[in-house]
Amino acid sequence: MPPAASGMLHLHDSLMAYLPAQTKGLPPSVVLLLLPLVTIVFAILAGRVVFALALPARKRVPVLEVPLSPALTQDDGVKTRASKTQDLLDPKRPGYLQCYDPATSQRLGEVPIMTAKDVNSLVGKAKKAQAAWAKTSFDERRRVLTAMQHYIVAHMEEIARACSRDSGKPKIEALLGEIMTTCEKIRTVNAQGEAWLKPQYRTPGPMMMHKTAYVEFQPLGVLGVIAPWNYPFHNLYNHVISGLFAGNAVVSKVSEYTSWSSSGYFSDIIRSALVQCGHSPDLVAVVTGLGEAGAALVACPDVDKIIFTGSPGIGKKVMEGAAPHLKPVILELGGKDPMVVMEDADIEGLVPMAMKGAFFNCGQNCCGVERFYVYESVHDRFVAEVVKRVAALRQGPPLSGAERVDCGALVMPRQVEIIQGLVDQAADEGAKVVVGGKPHPGFPKGNFFQPTVLVNVTNEMAIAQEEVFGPVMTIIKVPDDDDATCLRMVNACKYGLGSSIFSKDASRALRLGQQIRAGMTTINDFGVNYLVQALPFGGTKHSGFDRFAGPEGLQACCLMKSVVTDTIPFVKTSIPAQLQYPVSEKTFGFGQGLLGLFYEPTWSGKLKAVRKLM
Repeated sequence: MPPAASGMLHLHDSLMAYLPAQTKGLPPSVVLLLLPLVTIVFAILAGRVVFALALPARKRVPVLEVPLSPALTQDDGVKTRASKTQDLLDPKRPGYLQCYDPATSQRLGEVPIMTAKDVNSLVGKAKKAQAAWAKTSFDERRRVLTAMQHYIVAHMEEIARACSRDSGKPKIEALLGEIMTTCEKIRTVNAQGEAWLKPQYRTPGPMMMHKTAYVEFQPLGVLGVIAPWNYPFHNLYNHVISGLFAGNAVVSKVSEYTSWSSSGYFSDIIRSALVQCGHSPDLVAVVTGLGEAGAALVACPDVDKIIFTGSPGIGKKVMEGAAPHLKPVILELGGKDPMVVMEDADIEGLVPMAMKGAFFNCGQNCCGVERFYVYESVHDRFVAEVVKRVAALRQGPPLSGAERVDCGALVMPRQVEIIQGLVDQAADEGAKVVVGGKPHPGFPKGNFFQPTVLVNVTNEMAIAQEEVFGPVMTIIKVPDDDDATCLRMVNACKYGLGSSIFSKDASRALRLGQQIRAGMTTINDFGVNYLVQALPFGGTKHSGFDRFAGPEGLQACCLMKSVVTDTIPFVKTSIPAQLQYPVSEKTFGFGQGLLGLFYEPTWSGKLKAVRKLM
């Protein structure tokens, strides 16, 4: 007997001897009831102890050690002077991409421009590493992800600083938009992922009642990811988490605008987790370079599936590149999400959410709010409230007094020009700029566009139809507070990612939301879909197709295989003589009888079918 179990029994005997002295004065019937209850409780505890000792010991989750530079540990950790431009290519450094802080134009470093040969080499190594990884247990995969999460939580400030430096966002937005979402993804996948990937049993039907039918989810192989620049930390980890848990290798082409953090510190954390847990660092690889590197990843025959996040135009090119190999593709494309503010909505309560929807991450969100449909009777009150708040927003380089910056920089320099063009066109078409509308004059070296509010916008204007991807709140009045009119306006758009509706009548809001052609709808809230990582994320129309997150997203990282086996080993399918080759004149009649037996709706019809079988 194991020592722990023996000790439990010894403790039980001592307590049984101790109880009589402590139960004097109690009715004998109560004492007789207590004694067996104590025995049962101790038997259960002893059984659990023995069971726990019989299990193999779980491996320790290692504490990761990743080198930290001053750029990661200090807000003023980069001492280079601001460059005149943020040109990615330097003629003096051929073969390398130059990396910049978009808020200051300070040079951060450089990364290699990978060739197709480089990409294929990384994929080949990943494929080799995946063969071993596919055989690991879910416990081991959880251990690797847990090691990452422990490091992320312990070093959230350094990670937030890296996000700020490479993508221009305030550290608090990195904390909430990058780190929190990543931690929640790890928590959800670790807690529920194994159940999502367990075989799913299906009813075989009466004709196959002697069979057991199920769907199983096997590792797919190598996932190729093309990630955007708006959330460099989360966009890398998002598919690494699900890909690794499903038993795959992941090769991610990161944006040329945020390669400094993605291919450096962020990927170092992943490699450290793999190595210190005893696995090959080749299992996750990061590709740097321009569009040609992404095209090489899509075309590589050893990549089993592509996950792309970006614009509809590039998404179409990704599909074209994958087509020769008939390679499956998940596309998460643009968004033009509407927020509907009904006449009975709590204006004061929803305005802070509206502000986050428009200006969080400087508006660079695929599921940010780009169209505000405000019912006529509350339109002016809503506008007055947001104008007051938007005018008070503080903008600037986030690492020079990060706590005092509400709105950071845009990642790409050319995005400033794109937004300016859309705002100017809207003004020419009759819209009114009531706040902002120009690049920020105080920070000419950074990619800053002022938080902007537009009113008198109509649904036909380009700014109401094209993705802005910047800090612009576009407000459209819904005439006569009419739900049907609002629905027509909302759905008259080529995008269909997310949506949100605000009303004190939640059932009315839900009725409207269910008719919006979008992949996601939130009632009386904004952006919470993504923090519910058990839900699938994705859209329809020009916002793409297929899903990531939730069971659907995790299963999308797998080879879905249908399996049929014998329920009872000695009960097997036998082809009747009448259906065997060569066919005879009785074959068709026998087939009619077989179908009639199972599918005739009446008993008389089934009896006729039986006669045909005889």
